[in-house]
Amino acid sequence: MSQEVIKLVEQEYVKKEVPQFEVGDTVDVHTKILEGNKERIQIFTGTVIARNGIGAGQMFTVRRIVSGEGVERKFPLHSPRIDKVEVKRSGVVRRAKLYYLRDRVGKAVRLRERRRTSEAPAETAAAKE
Repeated sequence: MSQEVIKLVEQEYVKKEVPQFEVGDTVDVHTKILEGNKERIQIFTGTVIARNGIGAGQMFTVRRIVSGEGVERKFPLHSPRIDKVEVKRSGVVRRAKLYYLRDRVGKAVRLRERRRTSEAPAETAAAKE
């Protein structure tokens, strides 16, 4: 009974259009930042190393290297502060969590790129029209 009530309350806060991305993808997360009375968009670019949670509590972790230091940031997927999530490239991974990337440095952090052959012809056909 209580699970049904929680689901009903969560439905108000869940976004209708959820961005499609997976662990291993390199993404740009557009976050709304308040500075005084102004609002601007800040972009955090990195690799998705984890996704967890269900419903309105879904979170994803993005990792990037800044000045030789690893920086990770967790974002709530359904937050109104998240403007959009753009997928820049998809990586081939065999695990659900990529925490092992924390121990790697330099070129060892890179992931092989996933080739999307089924979508490419459709995109080029739409571009020509």
